[in-house]
Amino acid sequence: MLQKYANPKRFLTLANSVLPWTTCATVILIVAGLYFAFAASPPDYQQGQTVRIMYVHVPSAWMAMFAYAFIVVASAVGLIWKHPVAHVGALAAAPIGACFTLICLATGSLWGKPMWGTWWVWDARLTSVLILFFLYLGFIALANAFDDSSRGEKASAILALIGGINLPIIKFSVDWWNTLHQPASVSKIDMPSIHSSMLTPLLLMGIGFTALFVTLVIIRVRAELASRRINALRAAKIHAEVAGG
Repeated sequence: MLQKYANPKRFLTLANSVLPWTTCATVILIVAGLYFAFAASPPDYQQGQTVRIMYVHVPSAWMAMFAYAFIVVASAVGLIWKHPVAHVGALAAAPIGACFTLICLATGSLWGKPMWGTWWVWDARLTSVLILFFLYLGFIALANAFDDSSRGEKASAILALIGGINLPIIKFSVDWWNTLHQPASVSKIDMPSIHSSMLTPLLLMGIGFTALFVTLVIIRVRAELASRRINALRAAKIHAEVAGG
């Protein structure tokens, strides 16, 4: 199944059929999520209107981890099965994941000031998310540090796999160490400890951000494949001119 879509043409056929659906889903879900977050949901009895930052902060945190997990899987597929599109997908996802991580850190700081009385604390969750942001930057820098793109892909893929160790640290940091962050309240096995009026916009924004991620990855992969195709044609033309000259 994976090798079937190693062919860029087959992948693009699938991507072009999926893109309109993910685009529509992105718009509908995020608009609905913003409506429930800022108009339909009540203020929190303790945090007041400040709680509305949560509806952007928490889904951004989810996506920061999801995007990096995607990069880890894509990098592994690229390294093990020499899947060219997998490497392109990982490279396409990295800037998007970095943006989600930056939004997570920024909104967390805005939320932390009124709740904790400070913009930043070096607790386990915040520090591990900051490390995740630097991993994204390192991945992007390493992928573009070589003249030979295949060497950059391999080096960045290895970094991504090593950095994957940070994901469970982020997830379980609130359980392993004493942090200011509360334990999981949505992904509990028995029952989410959050009211449906808050859970609804959280889930809508989370799924909407996921659809946005898929949409942007497809667009970036299409652009990168087109760029590589153009460069290959130019190189072939130059080679033909030199050989014929």
